[in-house]
Amino acid sequence: MTAEAFSAMERLRAFGILMVIITGRPAGWCDHIARMWPVDAVVGENGAFYFRYDPKGRHMIRRYHFGQTQREMHRKQLDVIREKVLAEVPGAAVASDQAYRESDLAIDFCEDVPRLPIEDVEKIAEVMRGDGATAKISSIHVNCWFGEYDKISMTKMLMREVFGTDLDTYQDKFVFVGDSPNDSPMFAFFKNSIGVANVRAFWDRLDASPKYVTESKAGKGFCEVANLLITHHDD
Repeated sequence: MTAEAFSAMERLRAFGILMVIITGRPAGWCDHIARMWPVDAVVGENGAFYFRYDPKGRHMIRRYHFGQTQREMHRKQLDVIREKVLAEVPGAAVASDQAYRESDLAIDFCEDVPRLPIEDVEKIAEVMRGDGATAKISSIHVNCWFGEYDKISMTKMLMREVFGTDLDTYQDKFVFVGDSPNDSPMFAFFKNSIGVANVRAFWDRLDASPKYVTESKAGKGFCEVANLLITHHDD
């Protein structure tokens, strides 16, 4: 998170624009994001939950797709998958943020390890799916979990339960910005879907493509979008 991107988020919030972070990152990160970032909510672990912090009531709203008992059962199954992946794909490693995850398993293929060839990345996903898990490749990790949820299903739940908005009816009022293959459900759903420029590195692996791609990568690409939204806020 660059200072420039964080500042852009603050500017969007100041304009009264609803802002939700949609990420594959873990619950531990999402708790911090919901509390400390200028956002209205966060969907984490690829749709396993949403968190929303109420600063007035000083409490965190946590909504999970599965209850605690089922999450604990899934964790035991994910532990088995973890050992299989590490045994079958040399060079792969458990993601450094795994300790803060509640619902999924993340295997690192380039964040804190030397980048693996795409064939090995796809082998990781294949091993995961062989044990009945859902597997999605991001820009740095292969994530897997049990259940049919994804980013868009939990985003719809959040918008309905917290903000009283049916996304199927009003999705053209929203913009989604993403950067990786596991954003494909969001790219497919939103008419106003945008990829920051680094999404082009995964173009041939996207199940659905964004409708527009920024000129800049990562945080600078997000700033492009923020500036556009602020410029045309009253249009």
